[in-house]
Amino acid sequence: MEGHRAGAFIADKAFDSDAVVAAAKGQGAEAVIPPKKNRKVPREYDKHLYEERKKVEWFINLMKQYRRVATRYEKAARNFLAFVYVASIMVLLR
Repeated sequence: MEGHRAGAFIADKAFDSDAVVAAAKGQGAEAVIPPKKNRKVPREYDKHLYEERKKVEWFINLMKQYRRVATRYEKAARNFLAFVYVASIMVLLR
């Protein structure tokens, strides 16, 4: 998270620790992390914003179905980015 400015830090339950939440707040971001079941005092989090994380993960998962993007055959950054654009268009046109 260092060096990045964000309004919210969205993560899954694996990142639910007081240190991560404090680091997010120290950067000026809201920690949107659902609490683990074993947490003694559950924290509140924005459930609607957390749902957006799911959409991003689904999109990345669809992108990984394109072998050229998943294995990064293109070593040059501009060529790889071009294939990411093509794969994104293919996913969105479905």
